[in-house]
Amino acid sequence: MQKQILTGNEAVARGAYEAGCSLAAAYPGTPSTEILENMVQYKDKIYSQWACNEKVAAEIAAGASIGGLRTLCAMKHVGMNVAADPIFTMGYAGVNGGMVIVTADDPGCHSSQNEQDNRHYAPHSKIMMLEPSDSQECRDFTIAAFELSERFDTPVLLRVTTRVCHSKSIVELGERREIGAKKYERKTDKYAMLPTTARARHKAREELLKKVLEYSNDCPFNRAEIIPGTTVGVVTSGISFQYSREVFGDSASYLKLGLTYPLPDKLMADFARRFDTLYVVEENDPYLEHELQRIGFSPVGKEKIPILGELNTQIVREALLGQKNEELHSSTALPGRPPVMCPGCPHRGFFYTLSKNSAKIVGVGDIGCYGLGVSPPLNGFDFSICMGAGLSATIGFSKALAAQGDKRKVLGMVGDSTFFHSGLTSLIDVVTSGANVIACVLDNSITAMTGHQENPGTSKNLMGDPTPSVDILPVIRSLGVGEDRIRVVDPLDLAAVQSAMDAALAVTGPFVIVTRRPCVLIRSVAQANAGKYCKIDPSKCVGCKMCTKIACPAMAFSEGKSMIADPASCTGCGLCAQLCKFDAIERVGA
Repeated sequence: MQKQILTGNEAVARGAYEAGCSLAAAYPGTPSTEILENMVQYKDKIYSQWACNEKVAAEIAAGASIGGLRTLCAMKHVGMNVAADPIFTMGYAGVNGGMVIVTADDPGCHSSQNEQDNRHYAPHSKIMMLEPSDSQECRDFTIAAFELSERFDTPVLLRVTTRVCHSKSIVELGERREIGAKKYERKTDKYAMLPTTARARHKAREELLKKVLEYSNDCPFNRAEIIPGTTVGVVTSGISFQYSREVFGDSASYLKLGLTYPLPDKLMADFARRFDTLYVVEENDPYLEHELQRIGFSPVGKEKIPILGELNTQIVREALLGQKNEELHSSTALPGRPPVMCPGCPHRGFFYTLSKNSAKIVGVGDIGCYGLGVSPPLNGFDFSICMGAGLSATIGFSKALAAQGDKRKVLGMVGDSTFFHSGLTSLIDVVTSGANVIACVLDNSITAMTGHQENPGTSKNLMGDPTPSVDILPVIRSLGVGEDRIRVVDPLDLAAVQSAMDAALAVTGPFVIVTRRPCVLIRSVAQANAGKYCKIDPSKCVGCKMCTKIACPAMAFSEGKSMIADPASCTGCGLCAQLCKFDAIERVGA
């Protein structure tokens, strides 16, 4: 049997391949992105695509499932908020071909706007949930999820977390099982979710969950590891099982839960009553702990285990055993590294101009690279909520400012990928409500923050095939925005950006600015920038620091003079040269 060292995300893709999955869809988002990126290696068997957003991905998967294919959709945890609409309905409708929904949670919100615990989605949407704790289980549980989905006529939620997604461990591989398409049969009473059918399907779902609960109490995914002579029992799931095993070793017994909805009430009770001390080790919310309390036990859980952030063995050891592991601490303090835009990032010119107009404009941000524009010295916006809200939130915010007599105009922003994700519908409401706001689309021709995934504005798809490219500008025009209220500018041209903002401030009502300049990290752009950099003449530099106001990482200030500290990272974008009033900066190779 072949073995490989895989990350959890790679193992999920492998499991889907072996299970006979035929279609996969996702919107990129850390820590889930690599699932679809690894699915591409199986493109002769699995059609894979990036969707505009997680809701669309889930709906593509749902359609394939109803049609008879085994299908998978993946998303980061906040993406499931977007996808909840079709997922909840599929919880009633059930499946034809097996349907697996992967949610990759981010305890500690390393790269997210919150650290929500998506285990709650399973009981809420009434679908089964599996939680792998290492890469082998990611492969095994994915295969099992397809089989359980078809056996119990339900989508199955595969819940993983950052540490499981990105850690590597040995995985024993198998061969692909060709499933093909199950016969599609028209069943309007099952799949056409009208009130009459939904009421009947809800009843059927509740009956089915009773059978799944019986299975949960006696299935291979939930197992008790009883260590003879132990008086301490640990109830846990996911990556927390690994932490618990490392902390307690053979001094405790374990109830490792892999099928965590429905939770195995009888199995949990049988385990709990055996021990003098019962711990629950789980990240974020007291999901398992509440179930034990519901069935009459009082475990030690969140009273000692932090509810905030990601766990590790050191945190668990100190919380439950009071033991500090000093050797894990380094005496060397790491230097502070505030997140900054890349040298040459086109967003920098936009945010610099925006900050110059802070007396007249207040900014609303969104999720993406441009989120980095909130930091000093750019101070580009005041708040951000979630993808797409960078435009829709401006509608209400502008009215709130107006009610207070604040005369500043509200400016909102999304990127090109976010525009396709949910910014388009937000812009429709900006336009149709006549909101007195400036809506900006910062088009850098890629989904940059998550690692350069394709989107409808690029000219190829996930599998590398050429595709039609959707031009954002005609879409904006189609909403009824007149040419006198649209400006398209190069964000590295500070005069042009200022001119666009002046035009937007001169009118009342919606105004749209599109900035167009590709991300400097796109391979072809990086190749084109090779050999280009800026050079500062120290004899002309007066040390005014004006050029440092763009917060470019390639620049430094030393001995009263500005300097390009890292010419290799400088792209020669020329923003600093535009700010220098003494002609001390020249572009080389441009």
